[in-house]
Amino acid sequence: QVQLVESGGGLVEAGGSLRLSCAASGRTRSMYSMGWFRQAPGKEREFVAGIDWSSNTFSTDSLKGRFTISRDNSKNTLYLQMISLKPEDTAVYYCAASRRTSILLAAHDYDYWGQGTQVTVSS
Repeated sequence: QVQLVESGGGLVEAGGSLRLSCAASGRTRSMYSMGWFRQAPGKEREFVAGIDWSSNTFSTDSLKGRFTISRDNSKNTLYLQMISLKPEDTAVYYCAASRRTSILLAAHDYDYWGQGTQVTVSS
């Protein structure tokens, strides 16, 4: 099993920045592709960005330029740098990991999930 713990969420004003972290523990050798998802109140969980073991990345077009995913395999940690935040970015952000090697966009392709961290952007 792999355990994922997100941190770094909080309340920020519009235009501000946050850096989310996701620390992985357990059988991390079985973990290859990782990703960030978010879920706003009353909405479905949506893909934000994904990264494979070699740090190739893919992110939602609407978030490119503002959100950047990265990972440090030596620390078993995934990051999401968010800049120029907007009120519509308010959501619970989830970290996910998969035993698959390619970048994954669908939530059902991921094997492990964190508990989520709240990001609230005030206008």
